Amino acid sequence: MTEEQIRHELQAVIDPELRRSIVELDMVRSIDIREGGAVDVTVSLTTPGCPIRNHFQTAVTEAVKRVPGVSTVKVDFDVLDANQKAALAQRLGRGGLPEGSLAQVTNILCVGSGKGGVGKSTLTSNLAAALAAEGKRVGILDADVWGYSIPRMYGLGAQRPPVNAERKIVPLEAHGIAVMSIGFFVQEDAAVVWRGPMLHKALTQFLQDVAWGELDYLLIDLPPGTGDVSMTLAQLLPQAKFLIVTTPQPAAQRVARRAAEMAHKVSLEIAGVVENMAGFVTPSGERFAIFGEGGGQALADELDVPLLGKVPLTLPLREQSDNGVPLVLVEPSDPAAQAVRHTARGLIALSPVELPLIQEPTPAEPPAAPQPAGMSLPMA
Repeated sequence: MTEEQIRHELQAVIDPELRRSIVELDMVRSIDIREGGAVDVTVSLTTPGCPIRNHFQTAVTEAVKRVPGVSTVKVDFDVLDANQKAALAQRLGRGGLPEGSLAQVTNILCVGSGKGGVGKSTLTSNLAAALAAEGKRVGILDADVWGYSIPRMYGLGAQRPPVNAERKIVPLEAHGIAVMSIGFFVQEDAAVVWRGPMLHKALTQFLQDVAWGELDYLLIDLPPGTGDVSMTLAQLLPQAKFLIVTTPQPAAQRVARRAAEMAHKVSLEIAGVVENMAGFVTPSGERFAIFGEGGGQALADELDVPLLGKVPLTLPLREQSDNGVPLVLVEPSDPAAQAVRHTARGLIALSPVELPLIQEPTPAEPPAAPQPAGMSLPMA
């Protein structure tokens, strides 16, 4: 058994986005043959949140096991650095990696709560706007399939996203933020009644068939609980981070703890905790702890993660969510807006954003009447 034999078998492992062998693309970073026929292979991904990591895990394992003498296979992953990405782009003979994947998304953050009614979507919409106000390129994926609300919070209504020349869905843009939601593909206020397989297919499309382009942050608004959607995203995005939203009272804290347990079970790193509705602040500046005190800090201490923010409930926060404009953009001095901006800066400090490395080329001539790939889902 030699390294050359293993590399020969790995030529059969094709990157489904780049359509070339991982050996040809120089994505096989190392091969370590150990005593007893154990083989360790390290594969370099284009981004930490690569949605096809599981494909590589399975394909590499099967390929290496075809070499006589191999007993076990361990597949590890790292991420291409700036020089390696540039070399890959040059090897591909063009200026960039494929549009419509997550290859140019630096940080992926799943925002979850474990239960409904804690203001998770309101926080997500304002947190995205706060990150954009800090000069970051931001997108939102509204993965709350049953309770989608991001389109309304961004004033996008029932618009339908266009399709580009590469047959990728182009996110709608509001306030400089790329937005994608199931709400764009169903009649306004229609109920989405789907089971697990359909949810998995829809979420896979939103990650692989959407032209996200270059983003510093992609925020994913999860539905309440720890069901199909959360499990699917954990499978598709194994290196995403999880932001837990809770309210101060012990009942919400205990439910949020279950969401944290789900994240641990699927090996998602917890970025931190945000305590939402941390008191009600009146227009005159008075504060009332109507939901109690300290639940967010207690949860953060229990999980040994930072408490990134304590966001109070204010009247303008509710009003601007209904008006379709994030509060942080129209009333930055509001106590809730200030707290969200503080949370955004904390996230930036925890996850430094890389400078843009590769620019996408402009297509020469788009084909006639393109249709989005895989749109066999009942999204109309």
